[in-house]
Amino acid sequence: MGCCISQLAAKFAFFPPSPATYQVKKKDDGRLVAVSTTSSMPISGAADDLSLDVLLVDTKRGNKIVAFYLKNPYAKLTVLYSHGNAADLGQLYDLFVQLKANLRVNLMGYDYSGYGASTGKPSEFDTYADIEAVYDCLQTEYGISQEDLILYGQSVGSGPTLHLAAKLPRLRGVVLHSGILSGLRVLCHANFTFCFDIYKNLNKIQKVKSPVLVIHGTEDDVVNWLHGNGLWKMSRDPYEPLWIKGGGHCNLELYPDYIRHLCRFIQEMECMTTEIRLKKIKQTLRLPKRSDTTISTNCCCHVKCRLPNCLNCSKVSCTKCCYWPKCPKWKPKFSVGGGYTYWFSWKAIVLYSLHKLLMDFQRCAVAWTV
Repeated sequence: MGCCISQLAAKFAFFPPSPATYQVKKKDDGRLVAVSTTSSMPISGAADDLSLDVLLVDTKRGNKIVAFYLKNPYAKLTVLYSHGNAADLGQLYDLFVQLKANLRVNLMGYDYSGYGASTGKPSEFDTYADIEAVYDCLQTEYGISQEDLILYGQSVGSGPTLHLAAKLPRLRGVVLHSGILSGLRVLCHANFTFCFDIYKNLNKIQKVKSPVLVIHGTEDDVVNWLHGNGLWKMSRDPYEPLWIKGGGHCNLELYPDYIRHLCRFIQEMECMTTEIRLKKIKQTLRLPKRSDTTISTNCCCHVKCRLPNCLNCSKVSCTKCCYWPKCPKWKPKFSVGGGYTYWFSWKAIVLYSLHKLLMDFQRCAVAWTV
């Protein structure tokens, strides 16, 4: 039942441009080009752009998706861009050129299954397979590792972006542009996560270990600003967010603060050394520090005690071997002859005390008879 409802939700979640704004053709030299569907000519500016590679990438779900890779000779980092709804690569090419130049990055954009000239039908799990296939292409074809990669997700693109980011612990950074908490929460203010909900980003954002930049418009009437604010608060390593006052859902690129803040984020990610990144990862893990076996407990007996290791379960303290009727954390030490100190349970101490009392009674009885 949940699967059927999920498929129904996908029909209302994806709106690929119809017809597509471009198609892919092969030139005489074997190179792929993107041609406009209206004029049968290469899309504006792409014909003479030698830095543009048009790719056809196979996914594990049997689809062929189109990807644009724009190279910048001065780039240190690469951005993998997952676009929003109701758009394809033909409409986004000019934006990609501007981002490549202003941010000084390589940029890889792709169309989801069923969008543009990509085959198949759009669905949540197809978008997951799409971004995984494009990431594999970046690794194999261009030698881009996750340490030099920034994932960028706009609107519905935040779903596949966080899906991949949760799997890459050494990722350089993540940008969420008008991101969503989940598909159902865009339609209504639900407090529960349902099985048929799509893009459950509020669960995946907590698994992302890299810095997360959230960009959202305060007057977004498609995806409420509360979605971006929620994603930022749940991030393990949140970067200073950008709340664009008066910004809507599809016009944030027109504000000067957008490119200015994004440039600062990219520059800081470039300057982040491996040592700093490892330190950040260790802080997010919140590993407990090793402490000495002698500790001060704030338990009911208010004493400093030494907690022995349990031989059975290898824990610092265990109720099986360390037990006291009023305080389960405290186990007294008991001294016997020879200067040795042993740890006993309270039962052993009681038995030893009774045995000692019995021996003293016997000695007194012998003395009386004499």
